[in-house]
Amino acid sequence: MPETQLAVFPPIRKTQVTVLQFNIGRLCNQACQHCHVDSSPKKSGEGDNASGSLIDEVLAFLKANPEVGTLDITGGAPEMNQHFRRLVEGARALDRKVLVRHNITVQFEEGMADLPDFFKQHQVELFCSLPCYSVENVDKQRGRGVFELSIQGLRELNAVGFGKKGSGLHLHLVYNPIGAHLPPAQEELEPAYHAELDEQFGIQFNDLLTITNQPIHRFKDWLLRSKNYETYMDLLRENYNPSALAAVMCRNALSLRWDGRLFDCDFNLVKDLAMVGPDGQALSLSDIGLMDNLAIQVDDHCFACTAGAGSSCGGALVV
Repeated sequence: MPETQLAVFPPIRKTQVTVLQFNIGRLCNQACQHCHVDSSPKKSGEGDNASGSLIDEVLAFLKANPEVGTLDITGGAPEMNQHFRRLVEGARALDRKVLVRHNITVQFEEGMADLPDFFKQHQVELFCSLPCYSVENVDKQRGRGVFELSIQGLRELNAVGFGKKGSGLHLHLVYNPIGAHLPPAQEELEPAYHAELDEQFGIQFNDLLTITNQPIHRFKDWLLRSKNYETYMDLLRENYNPSALAAVMCRNALSLRWDGRLFDCDFNLVKDLAMVGPDGQALSLSDIGLMDNLAIQVDDHCFACTAGAGSSCGGALVV
């Protein structure tokens, strides 16, 4: 076994929490093949989406804890939660940086056409999934017609300034592989994205972020059906990179689920590996004082975050 290959993921602890990632629900207008949250148009019930009272709790938490400077909103398509806009407005009023995981095509759902203007008004930073610049690969992973709508949606975002140099409106594209592979080098793939999207469609964006597919939920189901699960897990372990361990996002972030439970990351959230305090107790947002140097819950899926160049919601960790 190579020196850096591990059978069990190493222990890791939190630093100071500066980011709150809030998964406000599993309701989505898409049902992507790789979705680790198992989001879809069917997830419209109260048990799958954050309530107004939880939104109030988050805004109160941000007000009381100025060291948590970033609110990272994800889903599902987070915009489909009826309280989404109030959450964004409240966080920006508190002068927090707001990130939104935006699937682009939600712009074409009823009542969503003004999203580009809303994002611009509140200076939101956008992270938009586009797993390829070809129609075949995108539609294979995300559904028929998604590529065409994504291109149209990106044009709408460009039209109000997102992705344009000097605008201050940040538009990041997110790549994840199709199949049981690690993503290519982020710094090598980005120029090809810039060239292809500009030449073919006149689309501009700021950065390309590469993310490794997590072996959970739908992607795990596909791995098992295609008899690739063990091979993929071996690939993640064989490519374990200790340099990525110090930069994994679970160290300085909290992940809040739509039901109010706390996790170290969005992947533990899906696996129901909740955060526990130093005495094994369940934690809430009010327990932030207990979280410095707290042990992080780890499992085999964590190898996806440390394979190769590493992977997080912000892209590669080692470049």
